[in-house]
Amino acid sequence: MLRQIKPKNARSARALKAREPLTTENPKTTLLLRGTSCSSLVTTLLTDLNALKRPHSVRFTKKNDIHPFADASSLEFFSQKNDASLLLFGNHSKKRPHCLTWVRCFGGHVLDMLETYADPEASRAMAQFKGGKGVPVGCKPLLAFSGAQWESPSPNQYTLAKSLFTDFFRGEEVKEVDVEGLQLLIHFSVGEEKGGEEGKQMVHLRCYRIITRRSGQRCPRVEVEEVGPRVDMRVGRTREADQGMWKEALKRAKGGEQRVKKNVDMDSMGDKVGRIHLGRQDLSELQTRKMKGLKRGRGGDEKLEVNGEELEEEDIVDLSDGEEEAEAKRLRIA
Repeated sequence: MLRQIKPKNARSARALKAREPLTTENPKTTLLLRGTSCSSLVTTLLTDLNALKRPHSVRFTKKNDIHPFADASSLEFFSQKNDASLLLFGNHSKKRPHCLTWVRCFGGHVLDMLETYADPEASRAMAQFKGGKGVPVGCKPLLAFSGAQWESPSPNQYTLAKSLFTDFFRGEEVKEVDVEGLQLLIHFSVGEEKGGEEGKQMVHLRCYRIITRRSGQRCPRVEVEEVGPRVDMRVGRTREADQGMWKEALKRAKGGEQRVKKNVDMDSMGDKVGRIHLGRQDLSELQTRKMKGLKRGRGGDEKLEVNGEELEEEDIVDLSDGEEEAEAKRLRIA
């Protein structure tokens, strides 16, 4: 569980109150760091990913002696200092070449981590594409995942990667989206080929600019143009989230969601359809057709009298009987 900090003075109390959870959270800030030894490919990828994340990203250019899986205290310090819940750490070594570590934090503590190794032969920078600088700043991207590994029923490294990639690139949460603002598509796919010594499948990251052209109809013709960066990476080490911290991170404020109305639904045409449940009806009190000959007294127990004689129930004419039976009953009464 997370450690509870008690403020010592009013200033620290205000600082802790500013960090309290909100019903509608602010956009997550991403912090990009580099290690002591960083290859040119990793440096270029950090620059390009920072361009995709702006303005909700901060990039540090100084070298940092950090080993995320051995000691994550430095990452937690940077997360708390810069109020950043997402971190991307780049490093390069002989054992782990062109390494990118994706880190997600909660409450200033590391929640989960994923390590990926970029392929230098297949990866390309944003500057190597013709439309690399055509993506505007602050553009909310469309995310697409192709491959059965992303939808595995049992949690594995690919389901963790999908969760982290979605959190990194989804951008600011909005209620309404302008169609003209949809100009960036980020596509993740898992190929069938094997990569690396461990035989793990490669993850392909592609970025496209969405272009709409006139088609002579109401709907425009949509085209995509690759703008970079293009990254082929292999998944390495992972660190799953602690169950207690994960449960705490998934909590939501009460009353923020709209209550679902029972027995109210929408049909295929968009019309609202309701379902009404009625109790058991008492048919003895059902109002039927009124006839003067069938009226009873107000007391309810009084019998019907005709020409001074009391009639029994079987002598009363029933409208449901046939004409001959009704005529016989009338003659008997008379």
